[in-house]
Order: sequence, then C-alpha cells, then structure tokens
Amino acid sequence: MVTQNFAAAFITFFSVVGPPKVLLSFAHLARLHDRGRLRLIALVSSALAIAVGMLAGFTAPWLLKLFHISPPALQLAGGAIFFIYAVGLVLGIPLGSDGTPDDDLDVMNGIRELLMPFVVSPLALTAILIEASERDSWSWRGTVVGAYDTVILFDLACVLVLAPLLRRTHHTTIELLGRLLGLLLAAVGVDLVLDGLAALGVPVLGRGGH
Repeated sequence: MVTQNFAAAFITFFSVVGPPKVLLSFAHLARLHDRGRLRLIALVSSALAIAVGMLAGFTAPWLLKLFHISPPALQLAGGAIFFIYAVGLVLGIPLGSDGTPDDDLDVMNGIRELLMPFVVSPLALTAILIEASERDSWSWRGTVVGAYDTVILFDLACVLVLAPLLRRTHHTTIELLGRLLGLLLAAVGVDLVLDGLAALGVPVLGRGGH
C-alpha cells in the first residue's frame, strides 16, 4: 500500500474513499432530504472527513507508538472491519444505523449514516496511518494529508453536482448497486487482511515472495 508521491497517494485514496463508494451512500440520503439539507449534510460530512484525515495523518507515527500498533496489525484490523461492513451491504443489513425511521431523519442522523463509509472509513484511515507513518517527515505527512483531502473535495463536488440525479434514482437501483459494491469492498477487505498476514511473515500466495 506504500506510495512514493502525491499522485500515487491520490490514486490510493481515490480507490478506498472515492466517488463510487461515497455516491452510493449519498444516493440513499438524497431520497430522504431536500437539496438544501443534502448539501448541508455533504458539507458537514466533508469537513469532518478532512478534519479526521488531518488528525490521523499528522499524528500517525505517534498514534501507532502510543497504542503499540504495528502496520500489519493495523492492516488486519482495518481489513476485518471493512469486510464486516461490506458483508452488511451485501446482505442488506444497515450496519451503523441507529434505526431511526426515514421520516424522522434530520441532518445529524444523515451525517451519522455516513460515518462508516465516508467520515471514518476504516480502509481510508488504515491507508492514511500506514502511508503517513512510512517516512519520518512533516512534508511527507503533508503530502499524504493533501492527497486525502483532495479526494474528499472531489467527492464533495461530485455529490453537489449529481444531487438532482441521485434524488431521482430508484430505490431498487440503489439496493442493487449497494450489494454489488458490498461484494467488491469485501474483496478489498480480504486483500488488506492478506497484506497484513504477508507482512507478519505468514506464507500467502502472491504476496511477500511466497
């Protein structure tokens, strides 16, 4: 997962928290809220995602040392959490939801619905912590945070532009896309777990020279 420059870091974050993953979550919210409220949810969620990314990126080496976490352990934990979330998507089980009825949803409930896939995405945070702690340099950590924030802003632009289309998307279409995305994300979670195992020296076909 380690990258060498801004462009490579951008591609990494685009793959784990880019528009294909974020738009699906917003598509569900777009059916429940008017454009003004959806725009507010998008702006607040993006601001929170940027803040979390900056905090994790700039403090990554100290966070890992403070909690005595190794990069392989972080990969295993992040992959496992992401896999569980993805299975929930495949099975149609809304993990992280507080069960609030649709007609009672407000802005804060909308933001909470985006916590796992967008604001505190396990895979994105795993990538940030691993990338930022790879080099003991403030400039490199700034590069990692900058790449992540750029992806978040790109996501925000896509949401604001496509909000009218998302509001007209049929519920069945959203469900089908959600389950397909869940399958793909489950594979990503498994891949991250395998990377962690390979980093620990466990023989894994196709990784670590095994």
